[in-house]
Amino acid sequence: MNTVKILAIVLIIAGILGLAYGSFSYTKETHEAKLGPIELSVKDKQTVNVPVWAGVGAIVVGGALLFVSSKKK
Repeated sequence: MNTVKILAIVLIIAGILGLAYGSFSYTKETHEAKLGPIELSVKDKQTVNVPVWAGVGAIVVGGALLFVSSKKK
């Protein structure tokens, strides 16, 4: 498998996952204050929404790359 085919498959999988889940979240820890030996920190949960057009676009671009790479041979 060449690099273009691997990239195409990764884009297709990422597009499908983006459409299936729609968003992902992660936890971001911030250090708010440090008072001597005591350190106060806050954990924020961040959510990132994946637009539908981005998922569909990744699938289309991945399919096009897969199609073009198979036509070259």
